[in-house]
Amino acid sequence: MQRLTEQFIDNHWLPSRGKRSLAVTDPYRQKQIAEVTAGDPDVEEAAVAAARRALPAWQALGGERRAAYLEAFAEALAERREALMRLSATNNGKALAEAGIDLDDAIACYRYYAGQARALEARQGRRVEHGLDGIEARTYEDPAGAVGLITPWNFPLVTSAWKIAPALAAGCTVVFKPSEVTPLPEQAVAEIALAIGLPPGVLNLVHGDGESIGAPLTAHPGIDKLSFTGSNAVGERVMRAAAQGVRGVSLELGGKSPILVLDDAEVEAAADWVMAGIYFNSGQICSATSRLIVHASLAEPLYAALAERIDALRLGDPLADDTDMGPMTSARQRQVVEGYLAIAAEEGLTAVRDARHRELPARGEFVAPTLYRDVPVDSRLWQEEIFGPVLCARSVASEDEAIALANDSAFGLAATVISGDAGRARRVGRALRAGSVWFNSEQLVLPEAGWGGFGISGIGRELGPWGMAGYLEVKHLIGPAG
Repeated sequence: MQRLTEQFIDNHWLPSRGKRSLAVTDPYRQKQIAEVTAGDPDVEEAAVAAARRALPAWQALGGERRAAYLEAFAEALAERREALMRLSATNNGKALAEAGIDLDDAIACYRYYAGQARALEARQGRRVEHGLDGIEARTYEDPAGAVGLITPWNFPLVTSAWKIAPALAAGCTVVFKPSEVTPLPEQAVAEIALAIGLPPGVLNLVHGDGESIGAPLTAHPGIDKLSFTGSNAVGERVMRAAAQGVRGVSLELGGKSPILVLDDAEVEAAADWVMAGIYFNSGQICSATSRLIVHASLAEPLYAALAERIDALRLGDPLADDTDMGPMTSARQRQVVEGYLAIAAEEGLTAVRDARHRELPARGEFVAPTLYRDVPVDSRLWQEEIFGPVLCARSVASEDEAIALANDSAFGLAATVISGDAGRARRVGRALRAGSVWFNSEQLVLPEAGWGGFGISGIGRELGPWGMAGYLEVKHLIGPAG
């Protein structure tokens, strides 16, 4: 069994003096595969101090040279791709093919922000056009400082890339706390930093849970900016902590995203896109399109097509090539989802497919892929993020009703529109209150396009130029021309 008893600080592996050990499990085999020694105040203090010491030199290095390190990160991940896929599938429970998509996403992200680092350097000192004679104004973009990054367990190496790459590109230094549930793949971030010769203190990795590391990190006055991805409840606590000292904060939180199937959609294609939007990663995805809104004329054939596809999903060992859906990442998350299934039973929801329609694997933290139809809008399953393979459906009589129902949510992270007319799909998409809207497509996530949501789905954006902008402060120098 692997024991992660050290923290990566200032390019050294330092022993943690934390008093608690955190179990790391394989959710398919339901056994402990590692343990992590939770961090302690001394570890956190050392990591923040290292990041602050490294900040001036890392900023002065310039975008071109920072880009070279980011490209080296991408190359190192590509070289270790197969091993990291298997490690992620084992620790997280996701199907091996999904783990491969994750690795490709992370690699693309580091490469993209290498280009953004170069672009940042090229535009430093650009002139500001104005109407005053003899006065010069120039714009510079400086790093926000030492930043604290906290990531969840559902997409190891992906959400960390979305934060680490733009932060380093901007010239920030990093204290990174990965989820204690999936620390094994994220350990590679520190190993690669050391292997590529990243300067000491630029990236520091500290293991622990919210109590031992998360809360102290968010409260530390030496952290200039916080970026958190996770639940709304914890996001609110991070925001309160950032208020002390008026520090910057980015939050990527939950979703209860709709998928609209309009009356001119082709049923078989629509069924494929609906499946991809909810059962990928066992539904453990913040953008999961877990509210299906279908025109009444297509509801029955669509439910039938979905039932066939749900029955065909192969649940099993994440490391097996023929597995379509692995277990939940932890026993705790399985219990959360099962709690919602119990609520569905109490509410008398009608299941098109649930655990009664299939035999689950003999082992593993599995939840059956589930579809409820005609779910009332006041049901907790319609309103709340479940974070599991549970799809709730309602039929509507018109496009206007579909749009209104889709927007009737406090969340606003993502949405999908399916229509036989691409122009109509775009028009409906523009009417939806969501940060990312796909039409006639699966959920394609591009490094070049921003990621984030409206309402309680968060603050700020990741990816694209907006992702790096969150780690930059704008400075103007104004004075006599010459």
